[in-house]
Amino acid sequence: MKQFHLHLVSDASGETVSSVARACLVQFEGIEAIPHLWWLVRTQGQVERVVEGIEASPGVVLVTLMDGAVRGLLEEACRRLSVPYIPVLDPVMASLAGYLDADFGTQPGRQHALDAAYFQRIDAMHFTLSHDDGQMLHDLDAADVILVGVSRTSKTPTCMYLANRGLKAANIPLIPGMPPPPELFATKRPLIVGLTKEPKSLTDIRRSRLRFLSQAEESDYADPDRVREEVGMARKLFTQQGWPVIDVSRRSIEEASATILQLYIRRKGAPT
Repeated sequence: MKQFHLHLVSDASGETVSSVARACLVQFEGIEAIPHLWWLVRTQGQVERVVEGIEASPGVVLVTLMDGAVRGLLEEACRRLSVPYIPVLDPVMASLAGYLDADFGTQPGRQHALDAAYFQRIDAMHFTLSHDDGQMLHDLDAADVILVGVSRTSKTPTCMYLANRGLKAANIPLIPGMPPPPELFATKRPLIVGLTKEPKSLTDIRRSRLRFLSQAEESDYADPDRVREEVGMARKLFTQQGWPVIDVSRRSIEEASATILQLYIRRKGAPT
């Protein structure tokens, strides 16, 4: 395993530069980054501390800094130390500025400003938390998206991801021997999506869950035949209701959520 030092430098929370680094690093096999995180870097003194860290552990420097003076100090230090200095937003900002024939601002952390979208995400998060696992059915019609599926089909984490994108997401578990709540079928506004998973994969996940809880693995909950029956009944319900279905067996939470977002946008009639 080849290792290298990776310095992530941001004038805000570091969310953007961290996401870019993760998206790039997964494409390299046999490579492990040793991360050094430098957040809220906005003054000369803070840059000097970053430079000291780079001198101690030379490596690649990924940067999201907007202030020209702060950027200049760090760029000059990287040149002196002969380490790569990569301002990850520059190509995008320059291309946008050229296309729009407009200047861009240099306010640090501007993407985290407390605007309407921020409060929409907070509102969505509160809604999603209170409507997890079939709770608060009385106002289910206020949801943007409702996810339906048997146990361990990633309903809750997918809902939380969608909430972070500003969608009010609820989820309804399908429980063997119990009909879905009537409120689910009475809704008109939300997009309802069925989540499913391959029975073998689902069985393995449920057995791991039982081991984690120190419970017997040989139960109906993780019995392969019962799991296969559950999945089949869920798929039958989805087909009867005409709900779109997403198989999450080989999809990450992000991939499943991206598909749901596309379905939601199309349903609203907006361009994709």
